Amino acid sequence: MAKPWPLALSIITSLLFSSVSPDFNYVRPPPGKIITLKSNKPESHPQQVHVSAVGNEYMRVSWITDDKHAPSVVDYGKVSGKYEWSATGEQTKYHYFFYSSGLIHHVKVGPLEPNTIYFYRCSKAGDEYTFKTSPANLPIEFAVIGDLGQTEWTASTLAHVDSSNYDMLLLPGDLSYADTQQTLWDSFGRFVEKYASKRPWMVTEGNHEVESFLFLIEPFKAYNARWLMPYEESGSTSNLYYSFDVAGGSVHVIMLGSYTDFDSNSDQYKWLVSDLKKVNRERTPWLIVLLHAPWYNTNSAHQGEGESMRQSLESLLYAARVDLVFAGHVHAYERFVSELDFFFLVLLLFKKYIYIYIC
Repeated sequence: MAKPWPLALSIITSLLFSSVSPDFNYVRPPPGKIITLKSNKPESHPQQVHVSAVGNEYMRVSWITDDKHAPSVVDYGKVSGKYEWSATGEQTKYHYFFYSSGLIHHVKVGPLEPNTIYFYRCSKAGDEYTFKTSPANLPIEFAVIGDLGQTEWTASTLAHVDSSNYDMLLLPGDLSYADTQQTLWDSFGRFVEKYASKRPWMVTEGNHEVESFLFLIEPFKAYNARWLMPYEESGSTSNLYYSFDVAGGSVHVIMLGSYTDFDSNSDQYKWLVSDLKKVNRERTPWLIVLLHAPWYNTNSAHQGEGESMRQSLESLLYAARVDLVFAGHVHAYERFVSELDFFFLVLLLFKKYIYIYIC
């Protein structure tokens, strides 16, 4: 069994270095050049393929075809070219002013065996893909990336993550940076396909996913259509916040929505209270939360933007003894932990096997 000490050592080292005075002369590198990718595939062939976890035994495969009549079917199996099973799902599309999306397909496949590579094909056309399911027990390795975009820096980050043998990627908001330019959503889907098609990507929304326009365009129109997450399976009524178990229930991950209502009268608040009550900490030693706008931030950027959400929800997370919270938005790496919680965390790390790869 993998030993937990590498993560503990990493966190101890990080906390030691966090006590060093910050370098106020640091100059952030300029944004990387945006990389846009156009489709070179026939209309019937799938593109922008990505997968997400749906419970411990299922995966959702999502993709787009320019052919509006392509079937929402996934054929899959354990041997390349030999598909023992087939699943049919749903399809949707949307309009954003003069833009019309391709046909967006979502198909849930399973039940699947844990820690297993499956070969699959979408819409009975085009390339064969593979994905690997998450392990049934600890240890498990997460990759965590916030504010991804589609630039030269993105390419470098994804290549770095791909060099590890991670089991699942967690993304706390700001995916494509399309910012109403809908073709950039298509480009982003093509950009991340070779990574997102082979490991589950679990995402939540950031400010760049809002894309509303007065009363003409509702918020999150593209995001909700393209990146369907397992919100219904977790009892949520919104794709903007949800939860899921992984590693046989040893880890419970909660994805919160920074840009939808979160006060004590909101659906999100009520759902979170209910979701936390269902978590048995003896069965589930790890409780992880992701959100976009950080509740604590010493960087000059985005100061105070998460404060109202913190006032509403922090006490719930504290009472539930949440182990880790990841946020994005600021584009600067920062970590914090109280001295008391630090000693508890180190003790827990030596009893629980979880590896987190942060980029």
